[in-house]
Amino acid sequence: MPSKKALVRRPASSLAEGLVTHVERGEVDVDLALRQWEAYTDALRAHGWETVEVDPADDCPDSVFVEDTVVMFRNVALIARSGAESRRAETLGVEEAVASLGCSVNWVWEPGTLDGGDVLKIGDTVYVGRGGRTDAAGVQQVRAAFEPLGARVVAVPVAKVLHLKSAVTALPDGTAVGYVPHMDAPSLFPRFLPVPEPSGAHVVCLGGDKLLMAASAPRTAELYADLGYEPVPVDIGEFEKLEGCVTCLSVRLRDLYA
Repeated sequence: MPSKKALVRRPASSLAEGLVTHVERGEVDVDLALRQWEAYTDALRAHGWETVEVDPADDCPDSVFVEDTVVMFRNVALIARSGAESRRAETLGVEEAVASLGCSVNWVWEPGTLDGGDVLKIGDTVYVGRGGRTDAAGVQQVRAAFEPLGARVVAVPVAKVLHLKSAVTALPDGTAVGYVPHMDAPSLFPRFLPVPEPSGAHVVCLGGDKLLMAASAPRTAELYADLGYEPVPVDIGEFEKLEGCVTCLSVRLRDLYA
């Protein structure tokens, strides 16, 4: 049976100091962000996911975006090395968490850089965004780690948004969904559905036909419902001020060994 565990990390007290790259800095309400994070994790658990909380890191403002620290393929964890040097300390608690779950742990080594938000898996195809936080050496190290396990790694240019998954994710049937104005190469995805709102491009497949998505994309939620899916909206507005989305607030571990 597939596993349904999700790594999460409580927002740091320093969250408001998090990095912004493609948006103007706005005021972040840390108390509201914590309530939104709790509602997000509640939604995961309500749909059968066991949340595994990584030790908090109050000295790392962006640490709530735990997806950026590690990439999973089957039972193998590749610990990232962010292109933002200030974020590299975030991986320490994550290494311990994935090791405790029985994962085989590997690392991206200098000079390579990789953020987990730049990696989108659709079946055995691993799309890696080559852009601001992930470099060519990082892409090559993803290939070295995962191709021997049967992955096909495809590099995707990313220049308009922070991460690849800021612009495109995928539905349960493998169809990529993306906001075209934020994408550099939609043609790289053989099955692609454009969506009408930027945050509508971000979905977490909860199981069955259920899609966790931001409440800020109501028109896209209607589109998904028309296709037979059940949107599960959550308000993550404080994290969106820091270029965050529903995917980067957790790491879903679906293929752990029993």
